[in-house]
Amino acid sequence: MEKLQGKIPQVRFPEFKDAWEHKKLSDLLSEAKKRNEDLKYGKDEVLSVSGELGIVNQIEHLGRSYAGVSVHQYHVVEVGDIVYTKSPLKANPFGIIKLNKGKAGIVSTLYAVYKVNSKTAYGPFIDNYFSLDANTNRYLRPLVKKGAKNDMKINNAYVLHDRIFVPIIPEQTRIASFFTVLDKKIAQLKQKKTLLEQYKKGVMQKLFSQELRFKDENGKEFPKWSLKEIENIANVTSGGTPERTKPEYWNGNIPWITTSLLNFNVIKFAEEYITKEGLQNSSAKLFPKGTLLMAMYGQGVTRGKLAILDFEATTNQACAAIIPDEKIVNQNYLFYNLSFHYDEIRNLSNTGGQENLSAGLIKKIKIPVPSIGEQKKIVLFIKVIDEKINRTENQIQKTQEWKKGLLQQMFC
Repeated sequence: MEKLQGKIPQVRFPEFKDAWEHKKLSDLLSEAKKRNEDLKYGKDEVLSVSGELGIVNQIEHLGRSYAGVSVHQYHVVEVGDIVYTKSPLKANPFGIIKLNKGKAGIVSTLYAVYKVNSKTAYGPFIDNYFSLDANTNRYLRPLVKKGAKNDMKINNAYVLHDRIFVPIIPEQTRIASFFTVLDKKIAQLKQKKTLLEQYKKGVMQKLFSQELRFKDENGKEFPKWSLKEIENIANVTSGGTPERTKPEYWNGNIPWITTSLLNFNVIKFAEEYITKEGLQNSSAKLFPKGTLLMAMYGQGVTRGKLAILDFEATTNQACAAIIPDEKIVNQNYLFYNLSFHYDEIRNLSNTGGQENLSAGLIKKIKIPVPSIGEQKKIVLFIKVIDEKINRTENQIQKTQEWKKGLLQQMFC
């Protein structure tokens, strides 16, 4: 429990001078006990609570409803209510606390729902306070007991038992309004990124279908494209894993890459390293800078993902290494083309009951190959869009980091 004394935040708006009060959460919130007994809300109005997105419609968020046979005992969640999820997340092992900013709906009995006391608290302020993982974890840790199955042992009323520092309502409102503006800016940047990604997808469709063509430096048409199997334009192989039981094979200075780093990106660092002995005494191979890596298998949607090596590295056996013949195909052109056909490549793996790709399957993938000159123009065109996407992503990250820094300084 935090010390019972007033506090003044590091950063605040100049019109406010008083110290923040150390109040019980039960002074700010009260348990909402309304149930969906009249079945006003159906299974299509069940809500989920996301650490990143907040309170959202379950079907829209997860693609389906996970509601039980009956929802008549589900908790009703009005707009402006606070919801506590009694389920652990990686960053929040004791659950998360979020404000419902969207539509009214219902949540399962595994959640706790609270009303905001308008005389002492402003809902968006409470939401911003608990948007910091450190605040949420610090508050819930002393209260929550975990069961054998990692489930939360805490009743809804006891969640309100501890204290947080809060200012008067006008300062709560001022702080929350400031972060609302900041959140809108982040949302606009995310929308911009989404639109750029959609534009890139549309452009790639036109480029690879040859609906959009380039001309050479003299204004003449480039030669016709040819359809080639990858084995005719690149060398395809895979790596291996040195024995884990032999420490002399690990923690050396040779980068070793796994499929966890493949995400349609340029790999600029390695998470693990092997020794020269590990390389020599295993099926691991050293691949040159510019090698394309494709995940042949892995959890979830990993299979079929691509990356380009930005340095010499070895890989595990789940990575296919595709080394292009630069006289025939530009590495970036091949990367963009295969990335665009990701879904089709994943479907190739559904053979023999195993959802795995293989070097043999990858070798037989056919792609349209223009002349090197046209490939370079295509790559340059797509890279310009990628640069805009990357700049926007950097803006999002910097704004989010700035917001987090302000939250840490503006909340006691």
